[in-house]
Amino acid sequence: MERNTTMPPGVAALIAMLLLGLALFSPAGMAAEEAAGASANGNTADYQGLADLLEDPHSRQVVIEELRALARPQPVAEGEGPDAADIAAQAPSDQQPEEVSLARRMAALTQAIASQAMAEVRELEAAWQRLMDADSSGLEIKAGMTGQQWLVALAQLGALIVGTFAVFALLRRLAMGSFSGLSRWVEQGSTKLAMIRTVVAVIAAAVIDSVVVAASYGIGGVGAAVLAGDNSVVATRLALFLNAFLLVELVKVALRMLFASRYATLRLVPINAAQAGYCNRVFATIAGFVGYGVLLLVPMLNFNIAPAVGALVTAIIVLVAVSYAAGVTLKQRRSIADKLRAMAERTGDPGAILLRILARCWHLLVLFYLAVVLVISISHPETALPWVALASAKTLGYAGVGLLLSVVLGQVIGREIGLSDRLNQRLPRLQPRINRYVPTSLRVARGLILVVVAALVLDAWAVFDLAAWYQSDLGGRTLSASVDIGLILVAATLVWVVLASLIEHRLTPAPGAEAAAAARAETLRGLFTTTLAIVILIMTVMIVLSEIGVDIAPLIAGAGVLGLAVGFGAQKLVQDVITGIFIQLENAMNTGDFVSAGGNSGTVERVGIRSVALRDLYGTYHIVPFSSVGAVSNYTREFGNHVGEYGIAYRENIDEAITALHAAFEELKTTDIGSEILAPLNVAGVVALADSSVNIRAVIKTTPGNQWAVGRAYNRLVKMHFDRAGIEIPFPHTTLYFGEDKDGSAPAANLRLDKGSAPVG
Repeated sequence: MERNTTMPPGVAALIAMLLLGLALFSPAGMAAEEAAGASANGNTADYQGLADLLEDPHSRQVVIEELRALARPQPVAEGEGPDAADIAAQAPSDQQPEEVSLARRMAALTQAIASQAMAEVRELEAAWQRLMDADSSGLEIKAGMTGQQWLVALAQLGALIVGTFAVFALLRRLAMGSFSGLSRWVEQGSTKLAMIRTVVAVIAAAVIDSVVVAASYGIGGVGAAVLAGDNSVVATRLALFLNAFLLVELVKVALRMLFASRYATLRLVPINAAQAGYCNRVFATIAGFVGYGVLLLVPMLNFNIAPAVGALVTAIIVLVAVSYAAGVTLKQRRSIADKLRAMAERTGDPGAILLRILARCWHLLVLFYLAVVLVISISHPETALPWVALASAKTLGYAGVGLLLSVVLGQVIGREIGLSDRLNQRLPRLQPRINRYVPTSLRVARGLILVVVAALVLDAWAVFDLAAWYQSDLGGRTLSASVDIGLILVAATLVWVVLASLIEHRLTPAPGAEAAAAARAETLRGLFTTTLAIVILIMTVMIVLSEIGVDIAPLIAGAGVLGLAVGFGAQKLVQDVITGIFIQLENAMNTGDFVSAGGNSGTVERVGIRSVALRDLYGTYHIVPFSSVGAVSNYTREFGNHVGEYGIAYRENIDEAITALHAAFEELKTTDIGSEILAPLNVAGVVALADSSVNIRAVIKTTPGNQWAVGRAYNRLVKMHFDRAGIEIPFPHTTLYFGEDKDGSAPAANLRLDKGSAPVG
């Protein structure tokens, strides 16, 4: 059977385009270009030239690589998900691109990454198979170096490595004195701002350490120039090591900022020296292995052997590093969990809950991170490691800065705030009130730091585009409203603290004040502070609602209507409250006073906002609303007077009676109650010529509330002194009058005794 040698036009066109792309890589590209031009013009293809091209081993390998590259799925760029328009176009419904949910975009992104990872795995398998099955033509050293040249190149690279690290060790040895000085400076300072001094010292040490790395890099560059001479290939090979050295050692500088094992005061992470040394060794090992492997070994393999070999070695490096990190994580799982639980016990605030949760699942988070790194590295071998390294560095930086700010805030505002003596004298309750709000403000600040760090970390890993969100209308409005709301809350808190402190200052009794005055001040302080808190709260809520876009006009109108309804329905209550406020402002009564109010008299047991409670002499408890109080008569304010009117018979001498009153007063002063008398006896004189007596008034000034006791004791003594002096105190009696004769003589009384009565005489 005769073979069909005619090539289908589609296949010919495809091969023509491939060969046109290979023209830059192969000397036989001209033949491919001619074959492609002939196929495009419809003429007979130069099959002999195409056969010659495919017989060339190097050209054939390039064609195979290009075909595999075209068959490979297009990678998903870091930081970008599938296009929402493409997802919406595939939907059976009339879904618009802006209506595509975040969950579907994340699902599409995950599927694309998984597909790309599987394609890269198959490519690595093929590269490994080609490496195992390669012959002298399939694995060609492109640079054409001989064995002797390889030895020379390795010797040059080894000399540069040894020299650079020797210089680096010497310079670090010389810099140890600076590190010791910074450590002593931190130790000698006070503990109040220890964290701030530690941060300054750590930054200074990092700068010195970075200068040492840069100087070693520069001296190594001079050595590389001497070793390479005019050979640009050798210079590039040596520059690979120097660049890797610079990046890796700068990463180690950052690690020493966190885990300095020799100087505890230059260590940001609060762990002991042994733990710091272990952490530094683990992370430095990973950084050195991955850094020098990817930045030095892989480029050399790509250049001298084949890119597929470089990709394979990259995958091996990442797999080894991830396996090592996973092993360390599982090994230290319990010890780190115990330390997190201990920190939670010391914290004692809502942050302790997060620490306890983290103690349970921290190793799962690390393993998940390592799995993500592995998947991304396999799916994007060309750009994965730089992107993952940058994202990881950003994550550590954001978390470290957030933790540092939290610790600094705890040391700066977590302590008691002290005000000046002058301000404390004017507002004695201001400092305690401010210090009561310090823990709350610290928790709020730490919460905001946590939110910001979480947003930045999500942005670093391309899960959330923070810049695009901020540039959008929603992001701009949200951030602006958040800042405005924060300022409003801060202003409201300041107003509350200052005004409440002023109220407490004005209504705080002086030291040694009476219990009644203290009770009144407490009542007024509670009334005014409650009213102030309600007013500030309502205004703050209204302003915050307006900031987040809520129309508060209906709320204000509704509040007005509600207030009007309450005003009509509770007029008596409002009158009670208003009258009570003015009664308390005028200090009309206090707890313990004996008053007369609203037709009731008694001792004040409670003064409220709406009513007063009285206990009378019979023990009856009266609650008198302030609206029914027309006047308040307080019998226990400043002093009291006992006012007594003493009647004597008309036949008695008035001066002798006044002398007896003074004698009784003098004897009263010698009794136990005499200490309650504030002034000498005031005898006003005769105040009335009554029907059966002459009334003399005497006034005794006493301490408040004791006028009744003093009066009772004085009345007893007056009776005793009048009896001694023979002064009659009139009392009601009946006089029988029998008339008289015309000559003025009294007729004889004609008495008759009843037979049953007792004999007279």
